[in-house]
Amino acid sequence: MSRKKSGTGGWFLFWLAFAGGILFLFALNLERIKTTVERTGALEFLAQRRQKKEEAPESRETPPEPLEAEALPPEPEAETAGEIPPEEAPDEGPSPENPRMVNRLVYLLKVDNTGAILWNRVARSLPASDTPMRDALNALIEGPSAEEEKRGFISLIPRNTRILSAAIRDGTAYIDFNEDFLFNTFGVEGYIGQRRQVVLTATEFSTVRDVQILIEGRRVDYLGEGIWIGSPINREML
Repeated sequence: MSRKKSGTGGWFLFWLAFAGGILFLFALNLERIKTTVERTGALEFLAQRRQKKEEAPESRETPPEPLEAEALPPEPEAETAGEIPPEEAPDEGPSPENPRMVNRLVYLLKVDNTGAILWNRVARSLPASDTPMRDALNALIEGPSAEEEKRGFISLIPRNTRILSAAIRDGTAYIDFNEDFLFNTFGVEGYIGQRRQVVLTATEFSTVRDVQILIEGRRVDYLGEGIWIGSPINREML
């Protein structure tokens, strides 16, 4: 027990003597250390660094400004059933390709995947004449071109239909067809469609307000099963 205490006391005296020796050496070389520090400017460097750190504003990360959402082009409008308003029709007049030709508009239709009927105005370049409405109606009777048929255009005007006469009096177009105009193989929808095609095509002319359909020079009350043609028909009645 006494031997353990004497060993511990010996180590304590050793470390005490060692620390005293270090302090003694530091005191002897104090002037040399001071001279070295002054020559290298270490104290000034540390002081400047501390001052800059104190003066520097607290750094804060600035959040990025939110990006503006890119404007999307407007979605194109879906083709809707019904006629195109007449004011959107191209101007009638000389064809740019041939001054002796004029542009006339006729009405054809498509049937989309849902079965809806889509009415379309189609331009026809026709020779200029003194009977423009009759010319347009004859172009309507001819039906769609081969290219238009590929694009799905059809006409509901009965086959072998012919115009016997056409005249305009006091805003009413009197259009006389042969008897083939009475027989439509498409049924009720066909009769509705053929009447609409004739009235819309004729009323593209500013001098025509409504249309009186005649058959072989006489008035007939109905097309097929109840499609009225016994009096002048305008666009609002279609």
